[in-house]
Amino acid sequence: MIKAVLFDLDGTLANSLEDLADSTNYALSVLGFPPHDICEYKYFVGDGIPKLIERALPDDNKAPEMQKKCLDIFMEHYREHYHDKTRAYDGIKELLDFIKKSGLKTAVISNKAQEMAEKVVSKLFGNAFDAVAGKREGYPAKPNPSLTLEVVKEIGLTPDLCALVGDSGMDMAAAVNGGLLPIGVLWGFRTKEELLKNGAQYTVSAPKQIIDIITELNNA
Repeated sequence: MIKAVLFDLDGTLANSLEDLADSTNYALSVLGFPPHDICEYKYFVGDGIPKLIERALPDDNKAPEMQKKCLDIFMEHYREHYHDKTRAYDGIKELLDFIKKSGLKTAVISNKAQEMAEKVVSKLFGNAFDAVAGKREGYPAKPNPSLTLEVVKEIGLTPDLCALVGDSGMDMAAAVNGGLLPIGVLWGFRTKEELLKNGAQYTVSAPKQIIDIITELNNA
């Protein structure tokens, strides 16, 4: 029985790669460093914005003070441009409508900074979610399940009644580590092989397939 569906944000609910890439490349250019191709960002993102900045900086310029400088420039730009190109993936809003009509709860679990996770979710989905959790002080990033389990508790459920939907191995590992059902999506930033390697029980190529999975499990 599934009573709640928790979602990763970037690469799962929203295609935010171009805005993240644009703001990072802007920060790099301000500092005199070369930009990266957007395809590279598929492997830079996912572990939070500080890690994105660390990965994007040249190997010989990753000192903590440079990372902070680059991060500050990134955040100033991204706060203004986070929704220039970011869009919900096709079929996501229909999936969320189905979940709500079915009486299930929903939440977002993201390694993105809390401030920006809330902004993106509000811009694209309004108040569609029961909880939105970005990176919180005192909670390690996914694949550590601590924040995921805290949100499960906040929405009044137990992990065995929840699915975690994401596009990366760390999402699948967080689900496995926390005792949630891991569902991997193939429209995001990572590969099917990565999802399966990290414990995905299902992989889906369209949001409608998540509806089918939930329906099958809840009618079993």
